[in-house]
Amino acid sequence: MSEGRELKISRRSFFKATGLAAAASLSGGTVLGGLAPQACAAVAAPEWESHFSACDMCFNKCGLVARVQQGRVVKLDPNPKFSKSRGMLCARGNAGVAQLYDPDRLKYPLLRAGKRGEGKWKRIPWDEALAMTAEKMQEIRTKYTPCGYLFSAGADMQSAFVSRFAEVFGSFNVTSHESLCLISNNRAYLDTFGEVPFADVINSKYVLMVGANRFEALVTPDSMDLMTAMREKGCKLVVLDPRYTKTAALADEWHPIRPGTDMAFMLAVINVIISEKLYDAEWMAEKTFGLDQLAGHVSQYTPAWAAAECGIPADDIVRIAREMAAAAPQSMIYPGRRTSDYEDSTQIRRSFAIANALLANWDRPGGLLAARAVGLKGVPYDPPWYDDNPPDRVDAGLVPMMFEHEGSFVLTRDAVLKGEPYPLKGWFVYKTNPMATAPNRAKTIAMAEQMDFTVVVDIAMTDTAHMADLVLPAPSYLERLDPASGLQGSSACACVVVRDPVVNALYESRPVFDILKDVAGRLDLGEYFDFTIEEYRTRQFAELPDAMEALRRDGVYYNPSKVYGLYEGKAHKTLSQKIELFNQRYADMGLDPMPVYTAPAKVPNNQFRLVVGRNAYFTHGSTQNNALLHELMPENTLWLHPDAAQTLGIADGELVEVASSVGRGELKASLTKGIRTDTVYMLTGFGAISPGLTRIHNVGASISALLDDKVDAISGNAALHTTFVTVTRKVAS
Repeated sequence: MSEGRELKISRRSFFKATGLAAAASLSGGTVLGGLAPQACAAVAAPEWESHFSACDMCFNKCGLVARVQQGRVVKLDPNPKFSKSRGMLCARGNAGVAQLYDPDRLKYPLLRAGKRGEGKWKRIPWDEALAMTAEKMQEIRTKYTPCGYLFSAGADMQSAFVSRFAEVFGSFNVTSHESLCLISNNRAYLDTFGEVPFADVINSKYVLMVGANRFEALVTPDSMDLMTAMREKGCKLVVLDPRYTKTAALADEWHPIRPGTDMAFMLAVINVIISEKLYDAEWMAEKTFGLDQLAGHVSQYTPAWAAAECGIPADDIVRIAREMAAAAPQSMIYPGRRTSDYEDSTQIRRSFAIANALLANWDRPGGLLAARAVGLKGVPYDPPWYDDNPPDRVDAGLVPMMFEHEGSFVLTRDAVLKGEPYPLKGWFVYKTNPMATAPNRAKTIAMAEQMDFTVVVDIAMTDTAHMADLVLPAPSYLERLDPASGLQGSSACACVVVRDPVVNALYESRPVFDILKDVAGRLDLGEYFDFTIEEYRTRQFAELPDAMEALRRDGVYYNPSKVYGLYEGKAHKTLSQKIELFNQRYADMGLDPMPVYTAPAKVPNNQFRLVVGRNAYFTHGSTQNNALLHELMPENTLWLHPDAAQTLGIADGELVEVASSVGRGELKASLTKGIRTDTVYMLTGFGAISPGLTRIHNVGASISALLDDKVDAISGNAALHTTFVTVTRKVAS
């Protein structure tokens, strides 16, 4: 926003800006999303074929209908029968066509022909590429044990095959993108409720959203359901965020909380609810463990104390606590991503989970829901044992409660750079781009330079691919046959989707499953990939005989299941078998069993805290180069408060240099009153180092080059909000 722009935004302009209205639900007697029968006589039938699919432009997997004309996808429409996305398709989903036909796509295998990162490549045939991959993997396995190879995969319906290959190859070292994103949140709720919940916002009367930005960082169905709850059901939305996001703009209240003090606010809310006995005493006695300990613990965390920490008046803290309690159990602290990313993120998010428990909203309408049965059957396998392997992952024991199947990319990277506890010299990367998403890009570049052999399988020459030895072209989701995937959509659904190719694969692209299957055969591991995707699906659907027919007919399968009351008579997966306000496992491990507040580091003089966030166009660092989305936002800018800018002599739109302890970047300043004076913000994914990303190469600044690389002390999640930066006006030379 410019300095003179009002902070309010109309709902009409909001929908236009975010693309939430890109497609509305279709009603009436529809045939694959077509017109109602009474209208068909007046409209000529379209000259296209229609095919169901599930979007892959982000992790939501929204249902869609691809319109294919003469072998070419000409349009993507929402699947009106797909309730998880409420029959809608966002701007990113519509831009899937641009991904499919992007001139920047990788077209054939490329072998590095110059220095790493120099950008010189040699085209080679697939057989040579696959033989080389197997040969190099075997060399590294022989020299450094199977654990000498690292496997990294993003969120995708074929990513499980990367983990499967890693396990049968013998490597413990697997990292996922989630260790840069959400595992501290998952850790906190798992350790409180025994599982990670889903928010039933459509039936909620009161939502407190702390840091999450659901009207820009879209999650289905929450983004649509929250709007419905507000517009049609009178739900109150209160937002705590240092930025005036689009979610804040449409909220009933916005409080620009001091970054890093979310726990202080939440502990004070807990204090009010307990001290004023605003909770359901019978429900708490039956369902929770540790209320007495919690009451004693939070007595020190008063609203007056919290007000001094977070900058929100004590009266407002008390009022919000009372309002949430009055609306309970149809009220919640939204358990969204990026609520806080600090070195105590698990405990920050534990405070959110505990406050939710005090609202008695677990497993009830308008509250937090358990995962529902989907019905897909697993496909088990028995991996081989390797006597020569080290005892554990390279990042083992560095934090006490890491998810082994996710790992910690930041801690793994440190281990690679140190060569301890053992060398890790090979890297297989699929559909993830840590050069653009992991903090401290200089370290990720150094990590890549230490590898003997890196293979990247992706659709474009990402920054990570740019630093690889061998790059293999992957098809888009519209060209690919995928296994079935089970999805959770809060109270909207528990469902299954599949993907079949809607057009033939372009160029020489091959799915990662085919690549791994071939390499496994060359390494005498073929028995672990002795199946086709169709055969794999058949095993998945062994207990769902009607699923395939439903998928052919509707593009989605719904397994009827109970929505609320799943925990009636069921124990929670905690030591007490209840919701743990006081975590016994933490106490046994020497960790704080209840969240203990530590004030965040103060912003140094003449510096700013850099915060991370999302908008509706981009998924992490993967869609900024998309032609359609790039038109909507061609570069990132630095959000800077006008008062801070005046002190620095910076005008709106001027070029500035942003520098941290680990890197620097240049981009234009965007002056806005919609951010705290001590805070700055920029979008992820710009300032690409790869010339293969022609639209964003050296455009804007890379936030990954600026962010320092601290981690959450319990889970190993990247702590993305600990970086301080200086901002300097660039003088024209």
